[in-house]
Amino acid sequence: MSLRMILRILGLLLMLFSLTMMPPILISLLFRDGLWQAFAIAIAITVLTGAVMYLPNRGARKELRTRDGFLIAALFWSVLGLFGSLPLMLADASALSVTDAVFESFSGLTTTGATVITGIDFLPESMRFYRQQLQWLGGMGIVVLAVAILPTLGVGGMALYRTEIPGPLKDSKLTPRITETAKALWYIYASLTLTCFLAYLAAGMDWFDALGHSFSTVAIGGFSTYDASIGHFDSATIELICVGFMIVSAMSFSLHFMAWREKRLTHYLQDPEARFLLLFLAGLTVVTVITLWLTATYDTQRGLRHGLFQVVSVATTAGFGVADFSAWPGALPFLLFVAAFVGGCSGSTGGGMKVIRIILILKQGMREVMRLIHPSAVIAVKVGKVSVPDGIAQAVWGFFSVYVMLFFLMLVGVMATGVDQVTAWSTVASALNNLGPALGEASSNYGDLPVLAKWILVMAMLLGRLEIFTVLVLFTPAFWRK
Repeated sequence: MSLRMILRILGLLLMLFSLTMMPPILISLLFRDGLWQAFAIAIAITVLTGAVMYLPNRGARKELRTRDGFLIAALFWSVLGLFGSLPLMLADASALSVTDAVFESFSGLTTTGATVITGIDFLPESMRFYRQQLQWLGGMGIVVLAVAILPTLGVGGMALYRTEIPGPLKDSKLTPRITETAKALWYIYASLTLTCFLAYLAAGMDWFDALGHSFSTVAIGGFSTYDASIGHFDSATIELICVGFMIVSAMSFSLHFMAWREKRLTHYLQDPEARFLLLFLAGLTVVTVITLWLTATYDTQRGLRHGLFQVVSVATTAGFGVADFSAWPGALPFLLFVAAFVGGCSGSTGGGMKVIRIILILKQGMREVMRLIHPSAVIAVKVGKVSVPDGIAQAVWGFFSVYVMLFFLMLVGVMATGVDQVTAWSTVASALNNLGPALGEASSNYGDLPVLAKWILVMAMLLGRLEIFTVLVLFTPAFWRK
């Protein structure tokens, strides 16, 4: 492991990230909100730090191994979250404390969507835009972007790519070369964003809101330019557009690539993961809507609109809102939060444990039941027509076990700061699944939580975004042995 090489790459990536603060400067100048200086100072600090890391090590050239990829991915997301918080701290009109700024930055970049800010409607336009842009950048992953446009890194990109793309089946590539794969993913991502932007425009949003919400919709982030989120517009058309793009973005981008390359849509119906997601969302919507009707929470039309939107928003871990579902009757709030543990498909911008892992857990459970009936039978676990190797099946159980243990450890940690059980449970679940909304004291925002609780939740967001093992492997002695 070469420290000089890692510093060189981190320096390059930081200088690249500084360029993403240019659009907010243009927005600030356009709307004359006076915040362009805060972004300019943040750019200067980021570029200077990146240069200090890069220049002394610019001659370091070495093939990047998988172990190095883990370290760079974890370090870069941590560093990126810290430097992304600079504009939030430097803005005079809406300056946040260090803890709140880091929380908001990590929430954006990990596409969690939890916020500590109130009065979003009255924030300067450049700051509102910056929050949305953070989610868009985090959606597909800064590391994949860097691999796509920085081929001069001179390192093996697959090591980075495998640590960044979510899901248990990480070795599949859409194209033979990793750089071309990363570019293909970003072309699809940008095309979906542009289509979503145009759809929002056609539905009645102005260009600023349409652009901001297209960023967070395709990223499955949940940040909005208004406190009331999508509910601010009170438009069934906008809600349906949002639902459609949330579902599309929660599906594997490899499916979108195959559909684009072969000009066919049958891949979506043939893919077991996509089918499971659609059936899961449909079943949960039926249960939710019928419950809202039977309890007279809404009339027929509102019950259907709000039920469908909140199910898709929470289950895909987007976290947009059109209603306060935390006040819904019975077990509905709890049921929706449990649905967020499923999340999006592998290779999507969604959070959660990923649909493919849930499928494998269910199939393995059924296999164990069948083994009780037929002890000598050899029963393969299949996803579609493909038999899943036992190594992947065991890794899924390992991931699930660690996921649950970390959840309870962080739950106890947040409760130890003085937070009540409902708030602690929902905030940890929301952060770990990169969801956003919470129950209890954090149902409106996370601003009143204790400082230590916020830092625990920042770690939960990072663990959820990098799928736990990418971070935990750094804490094992074996990782640091030569």
